[in-house]
Amino acid sequence: MTDLAQLRQSVEMPESPKPVVIFGAGSIVTDAHLPAYRDLGVPVAGIFDPDSAKAAEVAEAWGTKAFASMEEAVGQGGAVYDLAVPPVAIPGILEALPDGAVAIIQKPLGSDLAEADAIIRILRRKGIKAAVNFQLRFAPMSLALKDAVARGLLGEIVDFDAWLALDTPWHLWEFLADLPRVEILLHSIHYLDFVRDLMGNPQGVHARTMGHPSSTVSNTRTAMMLDYGDKARCALSINHNHSFGRKFQACEFRICGTKGAAYMKLGVNLDYPNGEPDELWLNTGGDWEQVDLQGNWFIAAFHGRFAQVQRFVAGLDDRLEGSAEDAWHTMALVEAAYESSARPMHPIKEAPDA
Repeated sequence: MTDLAQLRQSVEMPESPKPVVIFGAGSIVTDAHLPAYRDLGVPVAGIFDPDSAKAAEVAEAWGTKAFASMEEAVGQGGAVYDLAVPPVAIPGILEALPDGAVAIIQKPLGSDLAEADAIIRILRRKGIKAAVNFQLRFAPMSLALKDAVARGLLGEIVDFDAWLALDTPWHLWEFLADLPRVEILLHSIHYLDFVRDLMGNPQGVHARTMGHPSSTVSNTRTAMMLDYGDKARCALSINHNHSFGRKFQACEFRICGTKGAAYMKLGVNLDYPNGEPDELWLNTGGDWEQVDLQGNWFIAAFHGRFAQVQRFVAGLDDRLEGSAEDAWHTMALVEAAYESSARPMHPIKEAPDA
């Protein structure tokens, strides 16, 4: 029987990490990026943000410098460039980076597939090696599950269910109010990327995404089915408006194989932003056993994402996991989901005339 404590949950850092230059000084930087770099011992060369006062405030709080210009920021030789910015700002920064640079790009890879296409073309033309911050792949529970699957503990995956019934505080993100695409593009995209990482690219998708009478956000509820042929079933049910108390709320994955099964609880989304501990349970043919996790999705997944980039730069890994080229396929799946949602569902025949 496999000792579950031996399952992989982290990504080992190289001995001498490269410094990073951060673009953006928003909450994701102060809440996750800077704490993760501190924990990993990665030096931060500095921060650039068009809001110079904000950049200066964050830089002072974290013991680094605020760059006075884009030119100064991109002129840091040998650095990894971390683009923690909205999608609209990504192409301009990439154009300014040195050819052949290594970068980390905040998800999503553009606001739609056309923007993702444009970003990929810039990366290829300039020879930039880029990873995308779909960091759920690197959460301790995700790494442990993937290791269990790789060891054959679950057999062949035949069922994947994502069930979310949450009361998400959309008001915390004022910029969402006017966006036409929210739920899939900015939230469930993490789950779609994780499913792709675990099961490969689906052949198609059926989807319906919609708003809720209590919310001004364009879409907060989604139902999706991913087509993996006639052997594997994949369904996602997401409701961010389940505002009836914690008792029956849920944020969980159930993954079933031919030899075993897994249960994952994504705790950060429950009582957000306080969250609850993540959980991973495995059944490999007997009783359910809980895996003792070494951290939660936030912020341990950022450790794994950033460490893997550092390993690539150091020559310890020959490829970027979750690269921009790979992330393009997640964007293509998102685009297909929105296209599916815009079409009528298969009609049901009317009753025959009397």
